[in-house]
Amino acid sequence: MDSTASASLVSLWDRVFGTQPDPDLWVVIATLVAALAVTVPHGVWRVSRNAITIAHEGGHGLVALLTGRTLTGIRLHSDTSGLTVSRGKPHGIGMILTAAAGYTAPPLLGLGGAALLAVGHITLLLWLATALLVAMLVMIRNAYGAVTVIVTGGAFLLVSWLAGPQVQAAFAYAVVWFLLVGGVRPAFELQAKRMRGGAGDSDADQLSRLTHVPAGLWLFLFHAVSLCSLIGGGRWLLEQ
Repeated sequence: MDSTASASLVSLWDRVFGTQPDPDLWVVIATLVAALAVTVPHGVWRVSRNAITIAHEGGHGLVALLTGRTLTGIRLHSDTSGLTVSRGKPHGIGMILTAAAGYTAPPLLGLGGAALLAVGHITLLLWLATALLVAMLVMIRNAYGAVTVIVTGGAFLLVSWLAGPQVQAAFAYAVVWFLLVGGVRPAFELQAKRMRGGAGDSDADQLSRLTHVPAGLWLFLFHAVSLCSLIGGGRWLLEQ
């Protein structure tokens, strides 16, 4: 009995933390095309943007916890907006980092995912993503948000447990490409809204009030992080 349990644990450890072979280059290219297909067309983007919102609000929440703030809840809405509420000092480095984490989280998660894929840790990436989604679900405070996170987490769980290596690889590459490519568009959308006089309480405007640095410079930071992540992560994914 003990030897069987030990063997199972070793097998599970090898499965999660072991390396898997890189997919063929055509799979990498195809998943990039798929990511562009759900990011560029406006109609499709209105649906797929929900996944970027999960990463955006999850970034706010994670950094809030890491900086010592008390995370009280996360809400995701059907219009792909979201709200993360935390308690703590209304100023200072913790609040600044928390506010800055939203627009930078999706591309940085994509960059981290690309780094894992570059060294063959496909299954580990899928398990880490599932764990983060489960942790986020605990803090969701509305029904739409709960359903969105459950569906997303369920997809990761099914692929992690039931799919073969080739399907896992294609799914993982598609997810990372989507975070990298889809992480670029929200900053441009925010810039367009601000040019039309909207989004007066955006993350960039909140950061401006916290730091007395113009919101445009914070918007530049969002652009720089997303574009640099796309370039760096894309190079890792395309290297075979």
